[in-house]
Amino acid sequence: MKPDKKFSPKAAAAIAAVFGYIRSQEEAAAMTPPQTADAIAAPAPPLRLWGISGRQETMGLRTLMQLRTFQRARLR
Repeated sequence: MKPDKKFSPKAAAAIAAVFGYIRSQEEAAAMTPPQTADAIAAPAPPLRLWGISGRQETMGLRTLMQLRTFQRARLR
C-alpha cells in the first residue's frame, strides 16, 4: 500500500477549525430546549393574489412612465 499523503500544516489547521466549528454548533443545538407550541410562529396569512397583481401592474406602469414610453399622444 502507498502511504497516505499528509496535509500541509495550513490545510490541517483549516480542517481542524471546520470540524471544531461543526462540533460547537452541534453542542449548541443539543443544549437548546425543544420548541413548544407557544414558541412556534403563527402561520402566515394567505396570499392575496388580486392585491399582488394590482401592485405589480402599478409598478410596471410607473417603470414605463419613467422610461418615457408615454411621452405624447400622437392620435391626430
